[in-house]
This record gives sequence, C-alpha cells and structure tokens, in this order.
Amino acid sequence: MNTPKSVVEAWAAAYNTRDAVAQGALYADDATNFQRALGQKVVGRSNIQDGLAKFYAAFPDSSIQTEALLEVGTQVAWFWVAHGTWVGAFAGLQPSGKPYTLSGSTLFTVRDGLIAQQDAYWDRATWFTQLGIPL
Repeated sequence: MNTPKSVVEAWAAAYNTRDAVAQGALYADDATNFQRALGQKVVGRSNIQDGLAKFYAAFPDSSIQTEALLEVGTQVAWFWVAHGTWVGAFAGLQPSGKPYTLSGSTLFTVRDGLIAQQDAYWDRATWFTQLGIPL
C-alpha cells in the first residue's frame, strides 16, 4: 500500500530524474497544483504533467532535496531546497542561463494513493531575482 509519505517520496525521486510522466502518474485525474507565489492553480493530471514537462525542458538540470517530510493522516508537509539552471524558454520568456537555489514547502493531500492537492509555498522575488526576471 502506498502511504501518503511514500507517494511524495516517489514524486521527489521523479523530480530528480525530471520524469514528468512518472510524476503525472502520481496525481488523481482531478488533482490541483497551486503554486502560491505565481497565483496559479493548475487543475487536472494532464495539465499538471504538461507544466512539469515544460519546466524540465527549461531547467534540465533541476534537482530537489528534502529537508523534512511530515505525514499526518492524508497530508504530507514537505520542506525542500531546489536547484537548477535556466537554459530553455519558460512561461514565454527566454532563458538567462542563470542558476537558482530556492527553499520552500509544499503541502500535499494524498487520497487512495494519488495526489489530490498540491499547495506550494516559495518566494517569487528570490527565484525571479536569481534568474534575472524583473519583478
């Protein structure tokens, strides 16, 4: 049986191999991914997977490390540090070639072995400044 924590661990492992298909398989069909710093809520497994694939195309060396992972019932709080280099077009912008290091946290809700909700918290100004994107 997949515990909520093991689902998030599998999500992180797929992130580190930049495997959007493997990550997509971990979401419920009607899952939501809310990146609070961007103010965007993406709904649906295929839309989430497509966004991940675009991210990995722009940041092909991206990686993420777990600082803490806490499971309570169906929820998992994950504290992380991510790294990468912007080398491909992303969100309509051309790459700067600059690296980033970004700390954040994500609250996952896992039901029936699949991610139903992902709610991420990180600092937009920190990420944009490192990448050379005007605020």
